[in-house]
Amino acid sequence: MSRTGLILLLVSLLGLPVAMPRPAEAASVSISIGTNLSGGRSISCAEGARRVRSRGFRNVRAINCSGRYFVYRGWRGNRQFEIAVRRSNGRVVDMRPVGRRR
Repeated sequence: MSRTGLILLLVSLLGLPVAMPRPAEAASVSISIGTNLSGGRSISCAEGARRVRSRGFRNVRAINCSGRYFVYRGWRGNRQFEIAVRRSNGRVVDMRPVGRRR
């Protein structure tokens, strides 16, 4: 009897569970381009305004919705800000106060 067979016989007599190696299998991997924010699609001007509002701004107005970045103006606290949102994924990339503070 071979050594492996002897070990299996001994393990089965002792009642111990036997862990046999499984053959290797190919794993399927799903890779997608883009982000989880918009599924890889560009956002609309209205969607950009909603995202700016969801970040705590009120009275949000679209200033420029053409090109790679959408620009909005909105209020947070007592200050007005100009907010730039990347069209390709909806991320806020810039936020600047508008006007001078006195």
